[in-house]
Amino acid sequence: MQNNPVVSREEWLEARRALLVREKEATRARDRLNAERRALPWVEVDKAYAFDAPEGRLTLAELFGGLSQLVVYHFMFGPDWKAGCPGCSFLADHLDGALPHLEHHDVRLVVVSRAPLARIEAFKARMGWRFPWVSSFGSDFNFDYHVSFSEEALGQDSVSYNFRQIPAGEANDELPGLSAFARDEDGGVFHTYSSYARGPEELIGALMILDRAPKGRNETTTLDFVRRHDEYEAAPHAQTCCGGPAEA
Repeated sequence: MQNNPVVSREEWLEARRALLVREKEATRARDRLNAERRALPWVEVDKAYAFDAPEGRLTLAELFGGLSQLVVYHFMFGPDWKAGCPGCSFLADHLDGALPHLEHHDVRLVVVSRAPLARIEAFKARMGWRFPWVSSFGSDFNFDYHVSFSEEALGQDSVSYNFRQIPAGEANDELPGLSAFARDEDGGVFHTYSSYARGPEELIGALMILDRAPKGRNETTTLDFVRRHDEYEAAPHAQTCCGGPAEA
């Protein structure tokens, strides 16, 4: 049990109302931040990227599926990995239910990894997911968006991740992130936003619920309690492979 003080209902209401003021401040600050995010300048994507999808080879523009907005989740799943990252899998468990709402709102959500498509398809079937997931194997896409790192890069003093240089020893060959793109009426594609490390964690509804539970996330290091959803009983003390920087 935690050592929270036990008080009267009146004292609890006073404390809760004080916290509500702070919560409302945070909500308004989030709204302002979202507006600033939408106001960021765009960069035209002038490099050709190709992805392996179940329906064949697709360009970045074709990933939009006829919509004008694309959100890519960079899922940690390297070419030689046997399974996807547990932390990314935790986030991915929350995506399927959002798909019809996003697509009705002119947003296509696609997951991208460097693992070969056959390995992606097998893991996707194991997890029971339905969201679109394509392979960027053989493409520069992951490297250009700073979520994959070559052996040569990891042999240097530092790599670029989350808009700063981090010691190469703190990086894996794959790290998580999220990127957003827009497509204009002429078919031009623009990079509008990217977020890394803990940036995309608001996509994880389970964390938002835990943040309101009495013990919160109850973690020692970021996401240390997370398992792939079919491994909780088999590996109750396994560590997540998402070993990237834990800063916001």
